[in-house]
Amino acid sequence: MKKSYIILGVIAVIAIALFVSGKSTYNSFVGLDQTVEQSWAQVENQYQRRLDLIPNLVEAVKGYAKHESETYESVTRARAGLSDAYNSAGEASGEIKTVASPSQEQLDGYMAAQQSLQRALSIYVNAVREAYPDLKANEQFADLQAQLEGTENRIATERMRYTEAVREYNVRVKSFPANIWAGIFGYGAKAQFKADPEAAHAPKVQF
Repeated sequence: MKKSYIILGVIAVIAIALFVSGKSTYNSFVGLDQTVEQSWAQVENQYQRRLDLIPNLVEAVKGYAKHESETYESVTRARAGLSDAYNSAGEASGEIKTVASPSQEQLDGYMAAQQSLQRALSIYVNAVREAYPDLKANEQFADLQAQLEGTENRIATERMRYTEAVREYNVRVKSFPANIWAGIFGYGAKAQFKADPEAAHAPKVQF
């Protein structure tokens, strides 16, 4: 009888230890997961801010130029490329918002669209700079330029924060014995940004 009590006591202690460990690990997963989601939301917000600013930039240029001619054909071509990249980035943003946690493939596609838009914006800005050298004195345009450059800096910052949040989460999920609980609770590794040589420096949208 005494031996049975000892066995039951050991089982009870193990059960309590497992409960405490599981509860603590689960709560840490929830906290880290929420941090990743909040960080991703901030990344999306800054990319959306850039999407919202670009049409205003284009309109400011059109309003300043007031006409199109062969002399400014490069601006027209650059604007067409920017429009295509803008639409693609908008579609990618809409698609990725429909999933709770993007896969690596979805994240790569989203980032490819954003990087394409960034390149198209740079080409457009350079074409405008060459065609309208005096445009930099326009107050509205100068304000949009400052807002875009500030947005690019914010994008770089929020991407860094997201990367760190995902790194911390993935280390926790993959570490032993937390990885056992992760499998039980259904927590898997999250998609991460791939290294981008240009990501270390915010692009300068300036005239």
